Amino acid sequence: MTRQLEAIIFDWAGTLVDFGSRAPLSAFMQIFADAGVTISEMETRAPMGTEKQEHIRRLLQIPRIRDAWQAAHNVPATEDDVARLYHNLGPVQQTAIDRHCEAVPGAAAAFVMARERGLKIGTTTGYSRSMIEGMLEAAAQQQLIPDRVVTADEAPGARPGPAAALRTVIDLGISSVSACVKVDDTAPGIDEGRNAGMWTVAVVCSGNALGLPLAHWRELEEEERCQQRNRAYRALESCGAHYLIDDVSALEPVLVDINRRLALGETP
Repeated sequence: MTRQLEAIIFDWAGTLVDFGSRAPLSAFMQIFADAGVTISEMETRAPMGTEKQEHIRRLLQIPRIRDAWQAAHNVPATEDDVARLYHNLGPVQQTAIDRHCEAVPGAAAAFVMARERGLKIGTTTGYSRSMIEGMLEAAAQQQLIPDRVVTADEAPGARPGPAAALRTVIDLGISSVSACVKVDDTAPGIDEGRNAGMWTVAVVCSGNALGLPLAHWRELEEEERCQQRNRAYRALESCGAHYLIDDVSALEPVLVDINRRLALGETP
C-alpha cells in the first residue's frame, strides 16, 4: 500500500489557465447561435467538464434547448446535428482558447511546490489535442510544463469516466491510483478522478462554479465577493470531491493532509 502521494493530475481550463473557464463558454454559445438557437450562460455551463461532443449532446437534451432546436429546424436534433456542431466547434473553440490561456494566479507556484515535493504532474482535459496546441505553448511560457498531457480524444470514455486519468497513471509509471490526486473545477472532472480511484480536489473560485473573469472577481466589493464565493461552493459541495479549495494556490495543505491519511492506511 502506498504511503505518500506520487502525482497530481490537473485539469486545464478553470484550474491552471483561463480563470472563470471562459473559453468553452463563448465557443458553445457561438456555435448554437450560428445554428439559430440562443443558449444561456447557465445552460452552457451545466455539462461543463465533459468531452466536448458529449457536452453538445447534453445541451441538446435540455428541454428548453431541445424545444428551441425543433422550433428553429422543424425537426428534433439528431446525432448528425451533434456531429455537425462538434465539427463547427473546432476552429471557434481553438480561437477562444488562444484568447483565454493566461495562467490562473498561483498555478506556476503550484507546479514549483509539486516538483519540490517530488511529485509527477499530469493533466487531462475535455478539449481535443488540436484545440489546445496553442494553449500548451502559452502555458509553457508561463512555467506550466506537465510531464504528461492526455486530451479527451486520446482516451475514449474520458470524463466522467476514468480513461484519461488512468492513462496518465500508466504513462507516468505511478505505483497506485491512491497515490494520485485529481484537481479539477467541474463535477465531471471530479467524477473522472473518483472513478479512477484517486483523491480529488475541487477548485471553486477559479473555475466553472464561479464563472467570473479574473478582473471582475477582483473588482467585487467584499460583501458581493463573499456571496459569490458561497454560491460557487454550494454549486460544487455535492460533486463528491474529497476537498474543496478556492484555487490551486491553496493546494499544499491538502497534499499534507492526504499524505497524513495515506500514512494511516486510508485510501480515497
